Amino acid sequence: MFEKEARFGIGQIVRHRRFPFRGVIFDVDPEFANSEEWYEAIPAEMRPRKDQPFYHLLAENEQSYYVAYVSEQNLRLDDAGGPVEHPQLGEIFEGIVDGRYKPRRDFAH
Repeated sequence: MFEKEARFGIGQIVRHRRFPFRGVIFDVDPEFANSEEWYEAIPAEMRPRKDQPFYHLLAENEQSYYVAYVSEQNLRLDDAGGPVEHPQLGEIFEGIVDGRYKPRRDFAH
């Protein structure tokens, strides 16, 4: 394993590179920390490396809101410029400052 600094941080709005969804980062794992079952469910040709940061997102697409777990290689900064409308945002964040969501003081991730 090698040490790698995360490219994105908590509160940033990001977009998936392959799939049509975006979200706000609320936690970061320095490397893959989900179940093997979850990992094996990803088609082999799309499976990301485990030795990179993985991000927990309050995600949204045109149909729904959900929590996503995404590898760094599959994310980019969102350039849409608008706020995310996820219904759980208020549980974790208290607003946007300079284009980034500010975590609530009482939120422990």
